[in-house]
Amino acid sequence: MAKKTNLVIVESPAKARTLGRILGSDYSLKASLGHIRDLPKSKLGVDVENNFTPAYVVPRAKSKIVRELREAARTASTVYLATDPDREGEAISWHLVEVMKSNKTPYRRVVFHEITEEAIKNAFQHSRSIDMQLVNAQQARRVLDRLVGYKLSPLLWKKVRGGLSAGRVQSVALKIIVDREREIGQFVPKEYWTIEAELTKKAKEAGFRALLVGLVNGDKMEINNQAEAGRIEKELERGDYRVIKVTTKKVTRQPAPPFTTSTLQQEAWRRLRFSAAQTMAIAQQLYEGLPVGNEGSVGLITYMRTDSTRVARSAIVEAREYIEAKYGAEFLPPHARSFIKVAKGAQEAHEAIRPTRIQREPARIKQYLNNNQFRLYELIWKRMVASQMAAAIFDNTTVDIEARCLITHYLFRASSSVNRFPGFIVLYTEQKDDGEEEEKQSPLPRLEKGDKLNLLGLFPEQHFTQPPPRFTEATLIKMLEQWGIGRPSTYAPILSTIQEREYVARANGSLKPTELGFIVNDLVNQYFPEIVDIKFTARMEDELDEIANAKRDWVGVVQDFYTSFEKDLARATQLMERVKIPDEVTDETCPEGHPLVVKTGRFGKFLACSKYPEHKYTRSFQIKTGVKCPECGGDLIQRVNKKKRTFYGCSNYPKCTFATNFKPLPQPCPECGGLMTLYRQNWGRCIKCGQREKVKEAETSVSKR
Repeated sequence: MAKKTNLVIVESPAKARTLGRILGSDYSLKASLGHIRDLPKSKLGVDVENNFTPAYVVPRAKSKIVRELREAARTASTVYLATDPDREGEAISWHLVEVMKSNKTPYRRVVFHEITEEAIKNAFQHSRSIDMQLVNAQQARRVLDRLVGYKLSPLLWKKVRGGLSAGRVQSVALKIIVDREREIGQFVPKEYWTIEAELTKKAKEAGFRALLVGLVNGDKMEINNQAEAGRIEKELERGDYRVIKVTTKKVTRQPAPPFTTSTLQQEAWRRLRFSAAQTMAIAQQLYEGLPVGNEGSVGLITYMRTDSTRVARSAIVEAREYIEAKYGAEFLPPHARSFIKVAKGAQEAHEAIRPTRIQREPARIKQYLNNNQFRLYELIWKRMVASQMAAAIFDNTTVDIEARCLITHYLFRASSSVNRFPGFIVLYTEQKDDGEEEEKQSPLPRLEKGDKLNLLGLFPEQHFTQPPPRFTEATLIKMLEQWGIGRPSTYAPILSTIQEREYVARANGSLKPTELGFIVNDLVNQYFPEIVDIKFTARMEDELDEIANAKRDWVGVVQDFYTSFEKDLARATQLMERVKIPDEVTDETCPEGHPLVVKTGRFGKFLACSKYPEHKYTRSFQIKTGVKCPECGGDLIQRVNKKKRTFYGCSNYPKCTFATNFKPLPQPCPECGGLMTLYRQNWGRCIKCGQREKVKEAETSVSKR
């Protein structure tokens, strides 16, 4: 009889390859390709009268995989379930056991947060049974979301239009964006003026700028109009200027902690302009393993769905050894850094996102990664190494200057910051969010109290107060995390859903609600106030955590929610009035001369005569880029593939099959005349010769037809 091997089941073939290299010939690897069971798509699939029992089914697309897994399990000595180390992964393992439990083969769960030889061997030595509390927490979330989605969405189909959806957490995210947009719309700008003085200690020395901040006696002052600014300017022109106070402080700046899911998504957007979904897809590849030269397939980072900043002791030791060897002992703090995660609901059993080996420098493995994989890996690697480096040291100097005028004594202030020791900033500094600006500073000469100064010029400037900025993906994720809404695995799906449903559109990188988004938000807000209440949703997340920690029963949590939700649903079904969304009028006409409008049907958008359905003329909906196809001269139009990802293809398809994933730009390549595409923010690249040019994204024209 042939020797039985151990079967290891993971989610993806890439992860299987990496584990297979570590485990050797005594183990066979199979991939489930994600979940193998789910609630049915065609019906609710939850028995609300019987403790909300889910009616899980194996989708037709997964039936072959399930048969293969059952057969492999039947002949295995032990089945190890090596799915991801979170609630979703635990649930996948449980579903695998459920569909294969007719076999008598023993099943064991193995959990690891990095795919390295040490971590894998340790996980297999400490295998365990399925943690049903984690499974129940995932099950509760799935049932809650199904109840909201399948009960509320049909109501929106009847009252607004087909194809809409409302989700438990996505509705809160949409409300946050809509509320901010209304705040922006209602904002009334307020005029104010600032006055800077350019001063010098000696006549021939370069000047420095100081800002008028108030009166010497400590009183604040506001300059509200040009006339007031002009009056003060005239006073200041005749003033005597002298230094009344010089303060220099030594300031240390500490590095940021290693990445969590939230901070990685935020920083990847700020630096690389990666969407949350794109960031997670690339991070998944880095975690599951990629071929790296003679090493074979290796996992490059630890698990990317985490809200912890904890780092394994071995990784800290390796980072400190690397820093001392690379930068010198002065760049190494006397003690290893540890970070305390203060975000609501953080699970400290997890680790932060870090490279699996510090010695695997980005430059060493760049040739084995594609551009996006390299850029994200480099970001994760630098953040981890910098987190264990010495603090940066600055000398911050503040100079108070008196402008003694005939009637009033004004106070000006100048400041400068001089870096005395770079510390971690030689490697990495955290980017600011859009709209946040660094404080303006100019170099200061050596000044002492009592120094007299010469006035070189005054610079009054008009300003207006600004409304709060629109959310970007980064700032929305930050807010969701601060409120405890969603968890690491949900941020990317939330953002993707509200954009795919066309509730929110991108506007210069920011998130702007569409007219449809306003309508859906207002209806849900009116009839289902709990669903869009931030505090209520945050409490629901806490309750899911309590289920995972065996402090709450999942059925009771669902029942409490459903009792209230069912009452709101009954009221809304009776009282909600139908809302008609006006058709978007285009600048084109049908053969009879009537304007064409954009309509939405069961298969998406299409163009129709404004007299539709009386006049039957329709046409497919296209978004023109205003750029010609480089192969046949047809129009390049924006399309969406089966995975709902945007690409750009020729309007003459299938005769012409030209397509690109990058946004075409109207200006030709200055070197060869080829097609330029937008491959990163404000940078274009020629698809023919590779020439790179700085461009403005606004130069890309997009129109609908």
